[in-house]
Amino acid sequence: MERIYISVIGGGRCTAVEYALAEEVGRLIAAQGATLVCGGLSGVMEAAARGAKETGGTTIGILPGHDRSLGNPYLDYALTTGIGHARNLAVVSSGDAVIAVGGGFGTLSEIGLAAKIGRPVVIVSGWRLQNDDGAEGVWYASSADEAMALVKEALGVGRSSPDLRRA
Repeated sequence: MERIYISVIGGGRCTAVEYALAEEVGRLIAAQGATLVCGGLSGVMEAAARGAKETGGTTIGILPGHDRSLGNPYLDYALTTGIGHARNLAVVSSGDAVIAVGGGFGTLSEIGLAAKIGRPVVIVSGWRLQNDDGAEGVWYASSADEAMALVKEALGVGRSSPDLRRA
């Protein structure tokens, strides 16, 4: 059975509401049997990893620098890159789908990169994209539960499926 990876993106600083939302997203990812990938630092990344870890899930952080000790304490695996913000591509490329919670321009770059390489993106809070052609491959959710339902739909996993593992 192949494991699904879901990248969670968002700011290194976030509000308490965004932290709680990201933590719930992480819990749901773990409950679905998926591996959580994030940027490995604080804020939304920490909250999502915390939610997943406390639910028994596996967490991976892709760090911008060379120091593994800067990763948040909820990571099972901390991967150093030494490439700064360019690691955003590694974060979104590592997920089969991407969930965005809040965030600034770094998160916006990740949304754009994910969409460019064909990863489904679900934005739970934060950025709204608009252009004349629409934002293909990008969906908006109003809750963590809705975000997971949209991810399952985008990945072709039925809503009634008990988890996100691929046979």
